Amino acid sequence: MKKNLLSTGIKSLDEILRGGLIPGRFYLMRGGPGTGKTTLGLHFLIEGLKSNEKILLVTMTEDIKKIKDNGKEFNFPMDEINYIDLSPSEDFIAKNKDYDVFLSAQNEQKPLINKLINKIEELKPDRILFDGFTQLKYLSSDQFKFRKQILSFMQFLKRYDSTILLTSEASPSKPDDDLQFMVDGIINISYENQNHYLEIKKYRGSSFNKGKHTMKFKKDGIKIYPQLELQKTNFNYETELLSFGISEIDKLLYGGIEKGTTTIISGPTGVGKTSLGTQFIAANGGNDLKSIIYTFEECYKTLIGRSNSINIPLEQFISKDKIFIKEISPIEYTPSEFAYEIVQDVKEKDISIILIDSITGYFLTFNDSNNIQKMIAKFHSLCEYLKKQGVTVLMINEQNKITGDFQATEMQTSFIADNLIFLRYLEINGKLKKSIGVLKKRMSGFENTLRDFEITEKGIKVGDPLTELRGILSGNPEFINK
Repeated sequence: MKKNLLSTGIKSLDEILRGGLIPGRFYLMRGGPGTGKTTLGLHFLIEGLKSNEKILLVTMTEDIKKIKDNGKEFNFPMDEINYIDLSPSEDFIAKNKDYDVFLSAQNEQKPLINKLINKIEELKPDRILFDGFTQLKYLSSDQFKFRKQILSFMQFLKRYDSTILLTSEASPSKPDDDLQFMVDGIINISYENQNHYLEIKKYRGSSFNKGKHTMKFKKDGIKIYPQLELQKTNFNYETELLSFGISEIDKLLYGGIEKGTTTIISGPTGVGKTSLGTQFIAANGGNDLKSIIYTFEECYKTLIGRSNSINIPLEQFISKDKIFIKEISPIEYTPSEFAYEIVQDVKEKDISIILIDSITGYFLTFNDSNNIQKMIAKFHSLCEYLKKQGVTVLMINEQNKITGDFQATEMQTSFIADNLIFLRYLEINGKLKKSIGVLKKRMSGFENTLRDFEITEKGIKVGDPLTELRGILSGNPEFINK
């Protein structure tokens, strides 16, 4: 983070702002009632306390007690904040008072304004949250007067080099276009489809991460999950081949899969897709490559138990912090939140390999049937981001058809993969067998035959190429007459 920038108190928001807020400037936070403007502003103030800065909260709407009570629900140190309450009292409304807040010669005679000016001059605050600033419009007789008040406020505070966060509840009947024009930055908070989103619309003097970023309320305040940004990388994808630990599968792949590529393992239910994925992770755990499994399908206990039963020792590597498993609940995550957690895991745990089980589970968990293409785009962006970090990604894809005409994927996601491995059920002489093959490998050639695939208590076994059969992809192969 740049030294001359101020933290907002929310790490991921600082990341969106390329490090934080430029000091000594005015920022406008816009949103409807209850969208979290005041709470985000409190994060901004409390971050100042951590640096021994002087902070001030001015409210034009809610009374101080209510603001304190709300803040204490997030365990914020509300009693350490300096306050000025300019919210209209019953007496103010009854007498229909009107005042001009920052034209000093006229308004210093009014007790409330004297209190505000004296407090600012006494405190010389580094950070100010002015909550409900656009309420001044209701107290001004015309638009021209309101603009003069804003300019007066800005001029008054410039002498203290304060960084100011203003909140606005603008509406079509009470727009705040004039205020948007004058401030240095605009943060929009919206509530759409039962989710909160934050978007930076303006930021003078710096670039920022564009787009709508998911925002959630947690026990300790607001969490924001930035949209992923694809960055340039010098990662060389051809430097290393990763093995499945089974020589026959490596032969299919001409040595293995390249580090930093994406692989889809596709097939119908029960054919062994997850077992193949965990086999790959266990094989590379012995090479000191850390892996993480995100499971939408199975619980932790089931995944461990099933792996143990087929001689894939995940627990051995979990105990050494080389393999991690996370269960993904649809109640807890949004797509942006899931992507952000993966990014943080990669950084904090030094992850080299990721297994997502499964693509189908991902789309069912984050279901948006009205915009399936948008979901595919988000998933693609996540995979591309991870590739640019040199992370190897495996994805399990569930096919609905047990046998019949071959189809690589059913979610229009095959283009995401650099490599596509498929597993098939075969009916041979009245018996159900399994096979494995490779459909695509971008970085090199591959064996264009299928092999027998079997899961036993001793592990995965792969046989010789099935050269004596034809019609394998139909699921009903026939022996070739010799």
